[in-house]
Amino acid sequence: MAFRYTILYVALIVAVNYGFTVAPLVALPGGGTWPPISLAVGFVFIARDYAQREVGHRVIIAMLAAGIISYFMASPFVAVASVAAFLISEFADWAVYSFTGRSFARRVLLSSAVGTPIDSAVFLALIGQFSVIGVLAMTASKMLGALLVWWMIRRREAVAG
Repeated sequence: MAFRYTILYVALIVAVNYGFTVAPLVALPGGGTWPPISLAVGFVFIARDYAQREVGHRVIIAMLAAGIISYFMASPFVAVASVAAFLISEFADWAVYSFTGRSFARRVLLSSAVGTPIDSAVFLALIGQFSVIGVLAMTASKMLGALLVWWMIRRREAVAG
């Protein structure tokens, strides 16, 4: 199927943004909140890397389209915060992925490591829930998905190469 990763990428962004609208925030010990849906966000960063392999730098168009769709499917308040966080962090993720000359697996890991804390900080700040503990919890949960996919890609590259 043509554009399967790009379609998956857009669908994941929209689904996560909708999830932020309907899923409650969980209070963290020591202050701050954590949205459990953030566990799925790590996969969005990986899907972007695959989509970029598929469509090149036009992945930015897919990112913007997902943001527009999200605005109409989620509450405007959460959608604006989420879209802003995605756009800022995804551009950072895109830049790291695009301009490091590493293997695919390493670019996936590095770009996620840069993008996920930015996404967490911007989103929590824009919804008025910023705390260091919240940013750390969201970043860790997002990186779990990224680390799982990175490990699978690395194993496949080792077998192939």
